[in-house]
Amino acid sequence: MDISVLGGLAVRENGVSITPSAPKPRQVLALLALRADQTVSVAALTEELWGQEPPRSARATLQKYVLQLRELITAALASDPEGAQPRTAKDVLVTVPGGYLLNSSGGSSDVRDFERLAGMGYRAMAANDLPGAARQLEKALSLWNGVALADVQTGAQLAVETRRLEETRLCALDQRIEADLRLGRHRELLGELTVLVSRYPTHETLHGQFMLALHRSGRRTEALEAYQRLRRALIRELGLEPSGGLRRLQQTILRAEPEGVPHAPALADGDEWLIIAR
Repeated sequence: MDISVLGGLAVRENGVSITPSAPKPRQVLALLALRADQTVSVAALTEELWGQEPPRSARATLQKYVLQLRELITAALASDPEGAQPRTAKDVLVTVPGGYLLNSSGGSSDVRDFERLAGMGYRAMAANDLPGAARQLEKALSLWNGVALADVQTGAQLAVETRRLEETRLCALDQRIEADLRLGRHRELLGELTVLVSRYPTHETLHGQFMLALHRSGRRTEALEAYQRLRRALIRELGLEPSGGLRRLQQTILRAEPEGVPHAPALADGDEWLIIAR
């Protein structure tokens, strides 16, 4: 089974799509696919589909959606090459005590691939292998084709999952940009960072990276303007001033001291930035 969720939902068995077009069965498959090879409880599926007030027919309706998915799986299994070990739809979409399990049979998952490549990138950063970190993190990020589950209506369960995935993507993006900044690729980053700070107007790490890239490109005034835009957005939306680390970065640029390289906030320092002079 091949599972893709980092963009639109696409699930294939034997290369044949088993992704339904109807919204509710699509939600069921999305949650099962995100938690492939793990039990998804009836309660979780019910909450996803109907929230905290499911209809009396919820269990019967859920069983109907599972049956529809199994019909798609049965059609896909019919394309098994000769000699393959026979399987049924119930072997793929398994009924287990209290719920269901989507058996991927060791197939591919873009989420698993992303997490594996991002982990390699983080380890390379920790070892100060900046080219390796940038390369692995870029490979991880290239697996994304838009917002996770962009074509699936989401209930409570999928909303949590998509937020989690977006946070992991942002973390990998922060680290890849940091690696590129340390490698002196500030000019190449300007276009990408311009888009990112517009998309995430209160994201301090991205704004700090944008300020550094501008400053190192000889665009000091624009770097200071970027700080002021962030400050206005933070005050307007959150009632907060920029963090102490970002204020120090602004002062560094104001004084035209040697530029620094930002790190993602360290756990021990809360939201403070670590600025390392070059």
